[in-house]
Amino acid sequence: MALKEGLRAWKRIFWRLILLAVGFSGLLLHGLLPTVRYLETLIPMGTCPFAKMSLLRDNFSGLLRLWTRPEVLTCTSWGAPIIWDGTFDPDAAQQEALQQNLTIGLTVFAVGRYLEKYLQHFLMTAEQHFMVGQRVVYYVFTERPAAVPRLRLGPRRQLRVEPVSRQQRWQDVSMARMRTLHAALGGRLGREADFVFCMDVDQYFSGAFGPEALADSVAQLHAWHYHWPRPLLPYERDARSAAALSSDEGDFYYHGALFGGTVAAVRGLTAHCARGQEQDRMRGLEARWHDESHLNKYFWLYKPAKVLSPEFCWSPEIGRRAEIRRPRLLWAPKEYAQVRD
Repeated sequence: MALKEGLRAWKRIFWRLILLAVGFSGLLLHGLLPTVRYLETLIPMGTCPFAKMSLLRDNFSGLLRLWTRPEVLTCTSWGAPIIWDGTFDPDAAQQEALQQNLTIGLTVFAVGRYLEKYLQHFLMTAEQHFMVGQRVVYYVFTERPAAVPRLRLGPRRQLRVEPVSRQQRWQDVSMARMRTLHAALGGRLGREADFVFCMDVDQYFSGAFGPEALADSVAQLHAWHYHWPRPLLPYERDARSAAALSSDEGDFYYHGALFGGTVAAVRGLTAHCARGQEQDRMRGLEARWHDESHLNKYFWLYKPAKVLSPEFCWSPEIGRRAEIRRPRLLWAPKEYAQVRD
C-alpha cells in the first residue's frame, strides 16, 4: 500500500513538472500553446469506481450510464455525478421535468456594450436549445431596459427585464452580480422559478441543454482547467481574501459563467459570495477572478449535487478534443477591447 501511494505521489509530481515546464516555454515562445493544450489531454482525469458508478441515480434521468464514458471522470469523491454526453437519458429527463410542472429561470446580465454585442444571439439560441418544451422565464439584468431586443418566444416562455445600476468598471459589474442575484431571488424571481441557471451573456447555445442539468446545486467544470492538477488551478491564494483556498484545498475549478440549482440553493450561494466580496472590499482586496473566485470557495465548502462536464460550456479556442462530443454552450469571441470601457 505504501509503495502504491508513493508511486501515485511521484506520478503527480511528474505531471506537474511537465506541465509547468511546457507552460513556461509556451509563454516564452507563444507558438507552443497548441502543444500545451495537447499535453493537457495526457494528464489523467481519474476514473469513477465501478461500485459507485453502478449506483448513481439522477432525480430526472433515473439510473445514469456512467460506464459508457470510461475515458473521463464521471463522478466526484463525494458521490455527485459529472454529466457527460451519453451518460443520461434525455427523454426520461424531459418527461420527468414535464410531470413536475417546473418553471426554470435563466438569468443573464447584459450591461454596457455587452447588450448589443451578445444578448440577442444568446436569447435566440436559448430559444432553440435551452429547456425546450419546459416553462422558462428569462431574466435580463440591464441598465438599459428599452434596448433589450423583443424576440418572439415559444409557448410557455417569457422574458422579464430587471433594471440595474450602471457600474463604472467591468470588474464592478462582475462583483455586483452576486448581490443583485441574491436580492432578485428573494423577490419575484424566487417566487416564479423552481430552478434557476445563472449564465454569462458572451456565449451561445449550440446543442440541447435540458433537464438532465437540473439538481439542487449545479457547478460547471471550467473548459480551460478540467485536466489541470490542483496546485496549478487558479484559485485565490491571498490568505487575506474570503475567497482564499490553501494549497491542499479545492476539488475542481468551476466556471462562473454557468451555475444553478434550486432557488434556495442558488440564494445561499449568492449570499455567501456577496458576503465574501463585501468582506474583501472592506479590507481593500479584490479576488483574482472576482465572483468566480468566491464561487469556487463556496463549492469547496458546500459540494455541488451535480457537476456539468465541459461539454456544457466549451471554448472553441481550445480546439477539438475527443472527449468533447456534443457541446451545449459555446463561448463567443471575447472582444474585450470593444465591450469593456
